[in-house]
Amino acid sequence: MLHSLYEFWTAAAGGTPLEWIAVLTGFACVWLAARESIWNFPVAMVSCGLYAVVYYRSQLYSDSMLQGFFILISVYGWYEWLYGGARHTALHVTRTRRWEWVAVAAGVALFTLGFGYYLQHNTDAALPHWDSFTTAGSMGAQYLLTRKRLENWLIWILVDAIYVPILWYKQLYPTSGLYAVYLVLAAYGYVEWRRAARAAQLSAPTAA
Repeated sequence: MLHSLYEFWTAAAGGTPLEWIAVLTGFACVWLAARESIWNFPVAMVSCGLYAVVYYRSQLYSDSMLQGFFILISVYGWYEWLYGGARHTALHVTRTRRWEWVAVAAGVALFTLGFGYYLQHNTDAALPHWDSFTTAGSMGAQYLLTRKRLENWLIWILVDAIYVPILWYKQLYPTSGLYAVYLVLAAYGYVEWRRAARAAQLSAPTAA
């Protein structure tokens, strides 16, 4: 019994040095985003570059490709947060528009079915459709985050809840634990951004 517990703890606390660096930078990235810090974007680029390798080695090919998307959209988000507001001013937190919800939902469904089918029949990918769903959901959530839409955090909560068991199943124990922490950070981010959105609404008449 004690030997089994020891082996379990060794595996759970293990992980490669590359994965642990990715974990730490990933945590920093989400924490900074929840705090509305512009520095979440450069930190995200570093973390995503590392995770592209980690996921590829674990046969999570869709998630590995997702990291390239994150790096590109982080560049876009960095610019948008600085100059994407009215008259090229900084963005404020706002609600997701109806057309954005429709676009994100349709995109997630199409990507999950299409890319999941491709992975299932053309690669040795583990959990192809779940992998594709979390990838698509992450892309939708990240886009809304770059536009400072409050509800991006709700999508992250759903995606993170699915990632935890998937990554544990693939024996990426430190990363699975990180996504459990992401759940808490996403809830924190939602509360903080909702407060910021209300403050922006209250100050809008004064600014006008």
